[in-house]
Amino acid sequence: MSFPSPFARLHLFRTLASVACLLVPALAGATLPIQSWQLPNGARVLFVENRALPMLDVSVDFPAGASRDVPETTGLAAMTIGLMRLGAGGLGESDVSGRLADVGAIMGTRFDADRAGYQARTLSSPQEREQTLDLLSKVLQAPAFPADVLDRERSRLTASLKEAALKPESIADRAFQTAVFRDHPYGRRGSGEIETIARITTDDLRAFHARWYRADWAIVAVMGDVSREEADAIARRLTDGLPRATGPVPPLAPVAPLDASVERFIDHPASQSHILVGQPGIRRSDPDYFPLFVGNYILGGGGFASRMVDEIRQKRGLAYSAYSYFSPMAEAGAFQVGLQTKKEQAGEALSVVRETVKRYVDEGPTEAELEAAKQNLVGGFPLRIDSNKKIHDYLAVIGFYGLPLDYLDQFVERIEAVTVAQIRDAFQRRVQPDRMVTVVVGGAPRLQ
Repeated sequence: MSFPSPFARLHLFRTLASVACLLVPALAGATLPIQSWQLPNGARVLFVENRALPMLDVSVDFPAGASRDVPETTGLAAMTIGLMRLGAGGLGESDVSGRLADVGAIMGTRFDADRAGYQARTLSSPQEREQTLDLLSKVLQAPAFPADVLDRERSRLTASLKEAALKPESIADRAFQTAVFRDHPYGRRGSGEIETIARITTDDLRAFHARWYRADWAIVAVMGDVSREEADAIARRLTDGLPRATGPVPPLAPVAPLDASVERFIDHPASQSHILVGQPGIRRSDPDYFPLFVGNYILGGGGFASRMVDEIRQKRGLAYSAYSYFSPMAEAGAFQVGLQTKKEQAGEALSVVRETVKRYVDEGPTEAELEAAKQNLVGGFPLRIDSNKKIHDYLAVIGFYGLPLDYLDQFVERIEAVTVAQIRDAFQRRVQPDRMVTVVVGGAPRLQ
């Protein structure tokens, strides 16, 4: 029997992926049959079976995000996850990438302040699936962390950090995160600093991997053309070679609220001012999540349908766009409002942002605004789960943050149940306009 060439396999895989959105809505229109169980090694598995396409999406996440760094070696968590695939299980980085290409598979990382992990997408046929899972298991369980690769990646990252130090958007984001989170781990730069990544050694990488990549703390998400028995075997294969933990995941410290307003005006030669306003927001498990989610859609999350765009762009022409969002994390992530405007308009734009937030917190939305937001959010919900990949990503979030298994089933119902009174109450308790961080990069002399 002859097999298709690597290029033919890759073409087949991409063709199948491109039509996935035509077939997955059969799942989106019905209750998502999420199954979950715990392996003997402690790993938690979340699984959705979908036989519509011969495809498999699988990921393994750990509580190994940037918040697990220590100040002396910030960037260690990011460097660890990045280098795991650049040599593992006796294979060099070119071997790993070459074998993935041979079967048309895709492997990538997932990394933020809370979590770190790997995800892979492959055809579910035996040869392709076997090779992909073999590579993924090696990357997760037996990374080599070659010294020469560390030196190369450190040089590359150092150059990137030097470049970022000149960009107004990077300067603004860094100043904002530092002011909002202060000495909390969320306030550290995930990529690290030039001086901290210089301290990282291969022993540090191995120690971090051994400390945080534990079977008991793993969240395995499996979506696609396999049975529950096969999903269970896949999860065991990817986690059984990891060390066991001796206790629960160490909790992060709570994010302290701001005691007073904070202002950072930073001069920069850029033609536009970058403005960020915000404060600590909410946790991912917060009971106010849906009132704040819907309420923020009206305030600044709904694009051209939001108040912020109406006030900033439509009425005054101060910026092309403006936005607001909550970033719920294991602990309170940021609530952020942002825009870019001409330097000479920075003062006016900042005043409009502050006035718009204060008025919204005081009064809440109108019934008409809420009804329009609900129609948009409910109408757009099928697009949130219209592919294997999107459903798979939700599985990983549900598992990592301990959300209920019927989270997606209840999403529309929870949106429709939100009231104006709930939004006003939630915003008044969670958002304090008189205790906000304000960062302006560019146009600083006109605002001081």
